[in-house]
Amino acid sequence: MGRCYAATSFLSAGNITHTPAYGNLIALGVRDAVRQRDVAPEQLRHATGYREHLVATGRFLTFSAGAATIGARLRENPAERLALRLVRETDAGLIVAGKIGMHTSPAYAEDVYVGGHNGIDVGPHRATFVVPVSAPGVALVCRKPAARHANAFLAPLSSRFDELDGQMWLDDVFVPWERVFFTEPSPEPIASWCFWHQLYCWLAKAEFTLGLALACTHAMGLREHEPTIEYLVDLIADVQTVRTCQTAAELDPERTPDGLAIPARIHVAAGSIALQKARQRMAEILRILPGSSLVVAPSDTDLASPEVGAGLAESFGGGGYTALQRAALLQLASDHVASALDARESAFELHANGGLATWRGRLRRYFDRYNELANGVLGALSLDMPPIDLTSIRDIPLVPRRPVAPPPPTSR
Repeated sequence: MGRCYAATSFLSAGNITHTPAYGNLIALGVRDAVRQRDVAPEQLRHATGYREHLVATGRFLTFSAGAATIGARLRENPAERLALRLVRETDAGLIVAGKIGMHTSPAYAEDVYVGGHNGIDVGPHRATFVVPVSAPGVALVCRKPAARHANAFLAPLSSRFDELDGQMWLDDVFVPWERVFFTEPSPEPIASWCFWHQLYCWLAKAEFTLGLALACTHAMGLREHEPTIEYLVDLIADVQTVRTCQTAAELDPERTPDGLAIPARIHVAAGSIALQKARQRMAEILRILPGSSLVVAPSDTDLASPEVGAGLAESFGGGGYTALQRAALLQLASDHVASALDARESAFELHANGGLATWRGRLRRYFDRYNELANGVLGALSLDMPPIDLTSIRDIPLVPRRPVAPPPPTSR
């Protein structure tokens, strides 16, 4: 499956991040979380049934942690700061209302899983659920497309892809019990099933960056230019570090209680941290490597112009490339790392899943060799040493995501 994710994600330069395969991982995560919670037998039956429904229908499921919008979190009354509220509970299901914050691909998804940040409790359990985007009372609000040139030659990626995020508004939406799943208040147990797939999408973008750097090195006649080679080695090291983490995750998997293998999250976390640190520098290298030609490369219509076409052909042709071929490659590189599409993707990934701080917290919690290593080095001493127990480091909660400080209550 990993090879499939890598191959298909590369075709879109890592811009198609949510696929039917991603939805199936969400469903597996829901089933695993419900099984471990063990509230009632029908919960596991409903989670299994929904997973089978996805397989049979191919429906597109996407994920939302269920977090509240900024307006809700700044409300004066603390009781009103949650994303959703339970309007009423019926024999058939729940009726819910409110607004949930950003999630990806809402314009194309058929179902949305609303995770544990939504704030609705049924008894001692957090109620998460799956809701169809076509359900009565559901509205999707997507941000406008990124700015792009009307000529696809100048926007070979931006004209095909966008970072489509949005909000979901629910106005007394009915959710049947078959689509309600009791979990802990954190969406982490389900989200962690998606991180492996997500890292393959990030890696696809990184490998596409490396591929463009290699192609530009050839097209710009820089194969023997030592500083350029050093840039390439930097990119190769970044890509191979993450690919190695993915390989380790797959060859050293975790096991769920019912025997399913999940790529080891400690390796995925290490790879995610490495790539979040490298991502900006990788883009910067590709902006630097082709030189000023990246900035002034012509369009296809420029090259066809009777006024300047011949001069531009002379300026950009040669070395085994026509001016049109070299310009097309340069425009692809520019659109990949110097466009509104790139900026929006970067802005999203800088805080996706909690950002680098949360990923460091995940790695801290996934790592399980604190005591083994600390006590292991004591064997090199000739003294009896007290045993070391550092398991409390794993138990420290993840840092809360951007806690806000509402203004003080207004006087009446």
